[in-house]
Amino acid sequence: MDYKTSGVDIIKGRSFVEYIKVLAPKIDGGFSGMMEVPPGYEKPVLVSGADGVGTKMNICEIADDYNTIGQDLVAMCVNDVICSGAKPLYFLDFISAKSLDSNVSDIVYGVNTGCAMAGMELIGGETAEHYRQNDYDVAGFCTGIVEKHDIVDGSNIREGDVVIGIESSGLHSNGYTLINDMLSRDLISYEEMPELLRPTTIYARLIQYLLDEVPILGMAHITGGGLPENLPRCLPKGLTVDVDYSVWERPEIFNKLQQAGDIAEEEMRNVFNLGIGFCLVVPQEVVTLTQNLIADTPFGMRSWVIGNVREQ
Repeated sequence: MDYKTSGVDIIKGRSFVEYIKVLAPKIDGGFSGMMEVPPGYEKPVLVSGADGVGTKMNICEIADDYNTIGQDLVAMCVNDVICSGAKPLYFLDFISAKSLDSNVSDIVYGVNTGCAMAGMELIGGETAEHYRQNDYDVAGFCTGIVEKHDIVDGSNIREGDVVIGIESSGLHSNGYTLINDMLSRDLISYEEMPELLRPTTIYARLIQYLLDEVPILGMAHITGGGLPENLPRCLPKGLTVDVDYSVWERPEIFNKLQQAGDIAEEEMRNVFNLGIGFCLVVPQEVVTLTQNLIADTPFGMRSWVIGNVREQ
C-alpha cells in the first residue's frame, strides 16, 4: 500500500502548494507565516479573530460554484476584527477536503481576492486531504493592528448618540441552516434564488477611511443573531437602542424567504441581517457627514439612521 491509494496524493499536494505560492507570494513554503509590525505605532495592539462560513458551503455544492466562498470566509473574519478600529494585516486559512481538486483552487483564489479587497496579505494556512470526508470545510484567521489609544470599544458611547446601519449585500454567511432546511423541503430552490450565493460584503477599506474622517464611538458586525444580538455588543452597560426596522429598504431575498417559509418577523430579525451588514455609533453632529462619506466614496454604499442610543 501507499499514501496515494489510501486517498492522499502527495505529488498533487506539492503542485497545489506551488499554485498557492504564485497566487499569494507572501507564502514562502516554510512552517509559518511572518509579517513585520508596520512602523509608526507607539503602542501597537494586535487584534485577532477566527470564523468560518457555516452551512453556506452547501449552496456551493448545489450551485457547483466555489469561486466566491473564499471572499465570504475573509469577510466573516475581517468584519469582526475591524470593529475595534484595527487595520487588517494578514490572513491564514484552513481548508479540508477529500482531494485537492479544482474546487479547492477556487476557494483559495476567492480567499486571495477577499484579502486584496480588505487590503491585507494572505501569508499562510493549511490545506488538508481527508479521504473519508464527503465535502469541504473552511476556517479563517485574521490579525489586525490598532494604536492603543485609538481602540474603538464603545466606552465613549452616550445617550443621544446615533446608530448608522450600512447596507449588506444580502444574506452574507448567516442563517443557512434554516435556508438549507427550506431547500430540503422544496420550499425554495437555488435556481429561483441565485442570490443565496452572493458573497459577504467586506467593510475594511470603508471603515479605515471613515476612521480618518469622523469620530466613530462603536461598531458592530451584524452576523448570526441579527441586530438584536450583535448591536448591543458594542454598547456600554445600561444603554440600549430601539432599532426602527422601517427606515431601510429590505432586500427582496428576505421577503421571499419569509413568505416561502412562513417565518415570523421576530424570527427573521433574530436569524438574518435583513439588509444591514455593519453598524456605526457616532455623535449626532457628524451623522450627515458620515452618511455622505459612505455614499460618496468609491465604495458607494447606502446607509440609514436606524436608531438612537438611550438609557435602559
